[in-house]
Parts: sequence; C-alpha cells; structure tokens
Amino acid sequence: MKDANFLKAHNARSYWHPMTAPSDSHANPPTIVTGAHGTRIRDIDGHEVVDGVGGLWNVNLGYSCQPVKDAIAAQLDRLPYYSIFRGTSNDCVIELAEELRDFFAPDGLTRAFYTSGGSDSVETALRLARQYHKIRGEAGRVKFLSLKKGYHGTHFGGASVNGNANFRTAYEPLLPGCHHIPAPYAYRNPFNESDPARLAQLCLAALEDEIAFQGAGTIAAFIMEPILGAGGVIPPHPGFMPGVEAICRKNGILLIADEVITAFGRTGAWSGSRLWGVKPDFMCTAKAITNGYFPFGAVMIAEGVAEVFESDETGRAAIGHGYTYSGHPVGAAAALACLAETKRLNVVDNAAARGAQLFAGLQALQAKHEVIGDVRGGHGLMLALELVADRATKKPADKPVPAKVQDMAYKAGAMVRVSGPNIILSPPLVLTGADADVILAALDTGFASLTA
Repeated sequence: MKDANFLKAHNARSYWHPMTAPSDSHANPPTIVTGAHGTRIRDIDGHEVVDGVGGLWNVNLGYSCQPVKDAIAAQLDRLPYYSIFRGTSNDCVIELAEELRDFFAPDGLTRAFYTSGGSDSVETALRLARQYHKIRGEAGRVKFLSLKKGYHGTHFGGASVNGNANFRTAYEPLLPGCHHIPAPYAYRNPFNESDPARLAQLCLAALEDEIAFQGAGTIAAFIMEPILGAGGVIPPHPGFMPGVEAICRKNGILLIADEVITAFGRTGAWSGSRLWGVKPDFMCTAKAITNGYFPFGAVMIAEGVAEVFESDETGRAAIGHGYTYSGHPVGAAAALACLAETKRLNVVDNAAARGAQLFAGLQALQAKHEVIGDVRGGHGLMLALELVADRATKKPADKPVPAKVQDMAYKAGAMVRVSGPNIILSPPLVLTGADADVILAALDTGFASLTA
C-alpha cells in the first residue's frame, strides 16, 4: 500500500467522490478510513472513533462480523460468480429466497427479486409496478406518487420520485408522471401544523386530493420510506403509513415501501412496515442485508402481486429487467450469514434500547445548546438534530455550523453525518451503552465549540 502522504496528496486527483462537488474534495480533504473493528473506525493517522453513521446506514452488525466474512471467503473459493438470468441459477440464491420469505412473512411478502443495491431495488419496484398494471389490462397506470423530503436513490426512476431538489435539479428533465405530496414533517410543513396527528391527516388529505386530480386510473404506485432517512430522519405519526395503505387499496394503487434503510431492525422492529402495521406490495431492501460487506439487495414482493405475474398466460409477465450482479452468489452467501447473525443477536431489542438512550441524550443536548432547533428519533437507531440560526424563526444554520460540529465531534471520538442543516445518527445496531455515551459526549464537545 502507498504511504499516508501519497494517499492524502492523491485522494481527489484521479477520482470523484459521490454526493459532493469535485472541487470540494480538494478544498476540504476527506477523512481517509483505513481500518475498523466492532463499532469503531480508524483513520490514516491512527485516530479511532465510534462510528455514529454505521458506514452509510448499512453496517448494522459492526465491522467484526466474522460469520459474514467467512461466508464471503468460502463462497469465493466455491463459486465466485454465475448469472441467474434465464436458464441458470445457484444454490445460495434459492436458499436465501426461502430465508427471506420466512423473515418477511409477517409483512405479507413471499417472493424476492435480487439486485445489487438500494437504487437498483427502487428502480426494480417502480418498473414491476408498471408491469403489474399492464398485465392486468390497466396500461394507463404509469404515474408515481411520493413524499417531498423522501429519498429513493440515484437512478433516473429513483431521482424522479425523490422529494429533494438536490438530487433532481441538475439531472432534469426526469421521468414524467411523478408527483409529490407534503411529508408529515412536524417541524417544517406548508400547513404550519406542529401536531403530528393533525399533520398526518392533512398530508393524507393532500394525497387523496392529488389522486383525484391525477385520476386514480393513471397511478401505478405510491412509494415511501416508513421513516424518512436521508431527508432528515422524519418519523411520521403512527397513523400515517396505515392511512396511505388504506388510500392506495381504495384506489387500486400499489404501495412500495422503500426499506433500504429501515429493514432488518434499524427502527427497533424487523421492518419499518411492521413497525406501523402495514403490508406493502413491494419492499425495497439492500444495505444491511449483507452488513455492507458486499453490494447486494432484494425487492420483496407480496403474494397478491406474485399471483398476477405467475398466473399470466399472455406473455405480458415476462420480466425484461435485471442486473449482471442480480443474485450474485457471493452476495447471497453473505446475506444468508448476515440474516442468521441478525436473528441470533436479536438486534431489534438493542436498537430500541440504544435508540432510546441516544434520543434522551440528544434532547438533553437541545436543552443545553440553542443551535439545536429540533430533535428527531424515538424509533430505534435513526436520529437527527436539526440546527438553526434562530429557534423562533427556524432559520436553518449556516452551512459551516454543522460542518464544525461534525469536525469537532470527530476529534472528540465520534463520526457523525451532516445532511444540510441536520446532523444524523445511524450507528451499528450492536452499539453499546458506552458507545452511545461517547457519541453524546463528542456531540456536546462539537456544540460547545460553536461558542468557545
């Protein structure tokens, strides 16, 4: 390996980082992570911190999950790759599909379509949703509805249903027929409504109004995250997603749950849909399915949708979609080991407990630091702080403010994530109480630096 000086000097010379301007990586050199164990990461200078980000919402079991590593190594020796396009399969994907069927049975999901990541999973669900209606003779159902502030990946389909202009404007025109309703975001919403229950009803009314305006017979699916993640960790009122489900059922619209972040225990329930008591038609998964150790994903499909495809005799159900790495045997082996370990550790209980600890700690920080306008959490290890320049007006903090908090928190022992005016926490689900205390103390140091 090249030495530290070479790596620091050449980081942005020959490649571009995702999700930032190329010039920014020159002006603000990134942290170069070179090692990790347990819940901690270590940088090129030997500085070790608790990872409050969990990689990118995906390292649920931490960095020392040996069963997954062993499964990957063994599979590379046995069968490093083969396609599952028509005519061939492999043993790992068959076994994994049965395990996923059992795991997601309470969500009413019985089939898997394999992908190589979250954006792929969203794209797959959108495409299959349109095809479902065509099989049933409703070819006019092509539109998609989604939430403002929602995040659904970076493919053209995902960007089109995204509810954040940062992922849209530079790439427009996007997919036509994608429409958005207000998110149940109690801190900021067009209704100026702070009561979550009343806000949920207003957003549901907006959904019904949009369906009436577009025409129910033109809409293929509604896609949403059970808890909005990258948009700033926005948990809806418990009645919101069930309300969405009921409206979709009434209007013949499919419900796609984007659970790339929320599946496999992060919310303190095994899925975000299960948290709210909802059974979607499609569920997009990826990230924690292999603990981040291998790019892999799966779209889970409800029995009712599967029956439409599997009983078709017209030829319209032939799926003209897939990826070279769909059902990659190494990814499937990793997912099998990861799912077994996820269940063995029963991480939902720890996610709920550590989430409650962090949520209480963040609320204490809000009482101490005026810059914290809102604290969001209460459902496992998905939490956020929204920073403001003025609490009364809710004016967002200037961009350097969360960046400084992040930098000082890192120096004090914890990696946290900045997204706009938000500081987001999504640590591994194996986080300890002591780890949570380190994160809170590091954040306290970061906020104290703003007035030092």
